Amino acid sequence: MTVRTSFPLVLALWGAGLGAAGQYAKISVIFDRLGAAYPDAGAALGFIVSLVGFVGILLGVVAGLAVARIRYRRAMLWALWVGAAVSVFQATLPGLPWMLASRVIEGMSHLAIVVAAPTLIAQLSAPKDRGLTLTLWSTFFGVAFTLLVAFGLPLADAHGIEALFLAHALWMAGFAVLLALILRPIEVPPEGALSLSGIIQDHLTIYRSPRIAAPGAGWLFYTFCFLAILTVLPPYIAPEWRAWVMGAMPLMSIAVSMTLGVLALRVISAVALVQIGFALCIASLLWLWIAPGLPAACLALAGALGLVQGASFAAVPQLNESAAHQSQAYGALAQTGNLGNTLGTPVLLVVLGVAGFPGLIWTCIAVLGGGLTVHAWMARRRMR
Repeated sequence: MTVRTSFPLVLALWGAGLGAAGQYAKISVIFDRLGAAYPDAGAALGFIVSLVGFVGILLGVVAGLAVARIRYRRAMLWALWVGAAVSVFQATLPGLPWMLASRVIEGMSHLAIVVAAPTLIAQLSAPKDRGLTLTLWSTFFGVAFTLLVAFGLPLADAHGIEALFLAHALWMAGFAVLLALILRPIEVPPEGALSLSGIIQDHLTIYRSPRIAAPGAGWLFYTFCFLAILTVLPPYIAPEWRAWVMGAMPLMSIAVSMTLGVLALRVISAVALVQIGFALCIASLLWLWIAPGLPAACLALAGALGLVQGASFAAVPQLNESAAHQSQAYGALAQTGNLGNTLGTPVLLVVLGVAGFPGLIWTCIAVLGGGLTVHAWMARRRMR
């Protein structure tokens, strides 16, 4: 067991995670510019964004099994180099079929990083610091999107979207070199066989286990709502507050998870904090139901979601001692997270069209209440 946290290594792995999040964000922030590069793509253009998520849904658990067998350091380095090479290829703006194929490969690279990196962070962190280091890890998506909006969009405006792809490639390659120099192998015996029967068995093992499955089960409900709320909420916020509130909500989520969340993890379990976060989300949604679009209620909701965000990652090593089981749990997080992100926005848009704002709020309350309930159910199973 690690007795002293290697914070430089943790920060390096977090930096690599920013690159993994960039595999999503670099396309999202320039999506309105892709039409000029692929004028005949039509509806197929959307697959450039969604293919990485589909790969995560299909192969999230497989990634946990594969990374454990390949070994965590090796999987990280290969994923970073593959990610860098794919971004260089994308900078040539290849034909649409080749671009789509590159996004499938990029999805595999992304999965390897988001499974290997938090597993390594958990192994490199002293137990007293895991709440801090894994909450830091949980911010990688929000921070990456913020950085790409702040710096990536101006770069693309000044030098074209090709420059953004090349900058991403340099980021991935830079962290591949850094981690090759400072990260030592962590030898952990793999569990399960990398075969069709082994993969099926791995899914059954994970989702039958109230320890391995619990973080990912709750994560499904969180991801179903988080991006979807950010997408559908703006029209209900007063125009003079809208841009400020939408920019502040992801930052509020990160700030709460890194402050109140980290402090809370020193005195209560991560699962308990996830449940508190879900309960506060429901209270914030009721506030929004009473006062639609109120900036304070929007920020309260973002802060409550931040508690769920950080504590969900911290729950993995608390519930699972071995690196192999942690890898399986992070694979399940990747799978359920991609499923939630994929389904949330279209479902809530349909609800909004049928039942309006009240229907939206009560649907989110039901979903987040489901996250609270599933954690309570799995906690009871762990006590048997």
